[in-house]
Amino acid sequence: MVAAAASRVEASCPGCSSVVNRTLQPRLPGSICRSVVSRKPIIAQQTSHPLRRQGRQALSCSAAAVSMPAPSVPADVGSLPEVDRAALAEELGYRSIGADLPSNVTLTGVISSLPKSVFAINPLRAWGAVATTVISVALSIYLISISPPYLLPLAWAFAGTAWTGMFVIGHDCGHRSFSKNKLVEDIVGTLMFMPLIYPFEPWRIKHNHHHAHTNKLVEDTAWHPAGKAELEKWGVVQRTLFKIFLGSPLKLWASVGHWALWHFDLSLYTDKQKPRVLVSLAAVAAFALVGIPLIGHVSGIAGIVKFWLMPWLGYHFWMSTFTVVHHTAPHIPFKPAGEWNAAKAQLSGTVHCDYPRWVEFLCHDINVHVPHHVNSKIPWYNLRAATDSLRQNWGQYMTEATWNWRMMKYIFTELHVYDEQQNYVAFDWEKEEPFYAIQRKVLPNTM
Repeated sequence: MVAAAASRVEASCPGCSSVVNRTLQPRLPGSICRSVVSRKPIIAQQTSHPLRRQGRQALSCSAAAVSMPAPSVPADVGSLPEVDRAALAEELGYRSIGADLPSNVTLTGVISSLPKSVFAINPLRAWGAVATTVISVALSIYLISISPPYLLPLAWAFAGTAWTGMFVIGHDCGHRSFSKNKLVEDIVGTLMFMPLIYPFEPWRIKHNHHHAHTNKLVEDTAWHPAGKAELEKWGVVQRTLFKIFLGSPLKLWASVGHWALWHFDLSLYTDKQKPRVLVSLAAVAAFALVGIPLIGHVSGIAGIVKFWLMPWLGYHFWMSTFTVVHHTAPHIPFKPAGEWNAAKAQLSGTVHCDYPRWVEFLCHDINVHVPHHVNSKIPWYNLRAATDSLRQNWGQYMTEATWNWRMMKYIFTELHVYDEQQNYVAFDWEKEEPFYAIQRKVLPNTM
């Protein structure tokens, strides 16, 4: 049942990086390495020398070779000494990996440690973000219109980032952190989502479910790993598509699948929810049937690609990138309901990641994500203050990073399938496949 549901969620929206190189790396005491011939785990020998930043001692492994797949990460990373977690964080592309949060800490306790000021709604900041996004989106369209072909990729990159700002404003509306007036939030959220063809109410319902069940097996609707048993039931076509789109840099557009599968199927919603869902569907249908054809009427089919499709794909790049980094890490487990802990899932199970400041500006700090999962009522403009507070009180339990290729490489090539002992294994955990071997060799490994 778990595997089946895991596959269902993975199909809607699937899920760091490899170690410094593909040669045998020193591992933590009791960690797991993998052989070249077989991707099955091989338990390494214990050593009295913990992994350190300097003078690391390599563990012996009976199947070791000059070159081998990336080592697995032990599931109990949080219980390791700080120096070992720091060394492992560097190997995987993170600034820090947090310690285990004590089981007696509750999410309510974490929330109560935050200053009340971070929950305050500031209309000037909220509407200022709307103005910023409207201006930046208009500017992006202008830049696309005047750019010669060789500069269009830069214009599209700017446009996709600016369009992500529309989503973030609607995102705050969906969490009721934009205005004290819910009708205003529904209107603004719907309008912001319309050019993205994203129905506001269906998204709000499913997204709130993600917040209530973050990193919970079966229930979470974001980047849920596939189940081993379900993999065996996949046909050749399904297996190939999953491996290509969830096991490569194409993963950074996988939110297109989530958008398509979760938000337009009325059977996923209750009778009580359906009237509001239908309003949202009508809004995006209006843009799809009027707005997009109007673009085509003015500038032709090529204009639709140029002025709408490419910025839309740019938006999905950021949607996928932000969310997969937030919720997919080798040391952060998905847990069955009986073992799930809300405080651990939201505080320790969400990754903070920094991006270039211009990206954060246009995307209204959506990357500052840990406090948002601690309490989604915090408006975007208070997330940095909330993060500072969490660092002061709970920083030793948080995972943080600056976006880098090493982290992404591990996400692309290793974090695919749920494993109870190791959290994740790669699609080719039994025997390395050329598709992944090539990526492990050629993808950048820099921090």
